[in-house]
Amino acid sequence: MTAETVKAAAASVIEQRLPELIALSHSVHSTPELCFNETTSAHTVAEALRDGGLSVSEGVYDLPTALESRSGDGDLVIAVCAEYDALPDVGHACGHNIIAASAVGAGLALAAVADEIGLQVRVLGTPAEEGGGGKIFMLDRGAFDGVHAAMMVHPWPVERLTGACLAVAHFDVHFSGKEAHASAAPWEGVNALDAMTIAQVALGLLRQQLPPGDQVHGVITRGGAAANVIPAAVTGRFMARSLTIDRLSALETRVRACFEAGALATGCTVTYEKLSPDYSHMEADPALVAAYRINAESLGRNFDADDADAPLPTFSTDMANVSLAVPTIHPLIGIETGGAVNHQHEFAAACITPSADAAVRDGALALAWTAIDAATDPALRARLLDV
Repeated sequence: MTAETVKAAAASVIEQRLPELIALSHSVHSTPELCFNETTSAHTVAEALRDGGLSVSEGVYDLPTALESRSGDGDLVIAVCAEYDALPDVGHACGHNIIAASAVGAGLALAAVADEIGLQVRVLGTPAEEGGGGKIFMLDRGAFDGVHAAMMVHPWPVERLTGACLAVAHFDVHFSGKEAHASAAPWEGVNALDAMTIAQVALGLLRQQLPPGDQVHGVITRGGAAANVIPAAVTGRFMARSLTIDRLSALETRVRACFEAGALATGCTVTYEKLSPDYSHMEADPALVAAYRINAESLGRNFDADDADAPLPTFSTDMANVSLAVPTIHPLIGIETGGAVNHQHEFAAACITPSADAAVRDGALALAWTAIDAATDPALRARLLDV
């Protein structure tokens, strides 16, 4: 069989399953669940794979909402990653419903042709991308052992081949002080909210001296209960980002000094709670990116922004950690958003439109065809097997 014949067979599977794939996307979108609690969504993804004839294991790698499906017995192993967690308040405003459905589509298509091209396909359901680091736990626990390439697509307002993926640390900061009556005896209190305020001011001033690519942002998740009570317990949730995992460590030291300053100035104590393993920077595989581009362009997608050398979008993902261990791609597939950007309510609404449904189809096809290229191009296959 030629590569074109195999691609046609894969496309036929996706076209046949397209109504179910779109229904899957809409179903995941309608039940937004936060990291490590994607019980309904993970099971819905698993059932979609089973309905397509694949066997699926749920609750794998000591993660209740992780899943894995394996098909084919070839020596080249390709992993397709599905995400399905949502964000607080704004739901599926990063389009993980599209990611899940396109991964299922690609997995079903590749399973149908795997034995023809010496391929083994793993569809990995990876929970908690939004701050929990599900892929990092799965990587450490063996989910990517023996994998020669990993891939997924991510919805975005425009088509891009990759982004400036920043390393990131997710953590909570807890200030502890002492309650007191805010009017009758404020001097008896130790104000934890003041400590957080001082820390926030220090962070704002620190930003003047941060090198390009370093970022710090956060929210107060607990700031006190009553205006007439000096707050004794205040918590903030923060993210520190940098261009590389090594630079992230240096940035965290400077950021923590800002929180220490708040504690010192007010007499509070400060503690930190890491919410996930650190996400790394990404190193996308150039040959796989090039193959993806050709396949996406054949579907009518264009990469004008890349050709114009437009600034790369910045984001963070736990797929980046996978990229340092396995040749990986994480292209951005464009959907029509009316000017909205990721993590807005309007973007969430755009993720179940006809444009989003087209991204499910095109994403599944482009991933499947890229995997077929990896399996049928002698030089690319040999390089991946040698990694």
